[in-house]
Amino acid sequence: MKITSFIALILVIVGALNWLLVGLFAFDLVAFVFGAGSLLARVIYVLVGLAGLWTIFYLALYNPLRDRA
Repeated sequence: MKITSFIALILVIVGALNWLLVGLFAFDLVAFVFGAGSLLARVIYVLVGLAGLWTIFYLALYNPLRDRA
């Protein structure tokens, strides 16, 4: 796994955990840590979204889940 895919995976996990907190407890960790609506929070959201797009691209292009047998 290349470093870009690894970083994207970490960001997707961070985003998923943040949405879990929002869904269960109505608590946005990114907004709490960086300030609601702040530039840094928006940058984090954009990076997580780009990581999601990269992960879709990675899965579609390389299909790491296929059988290797």
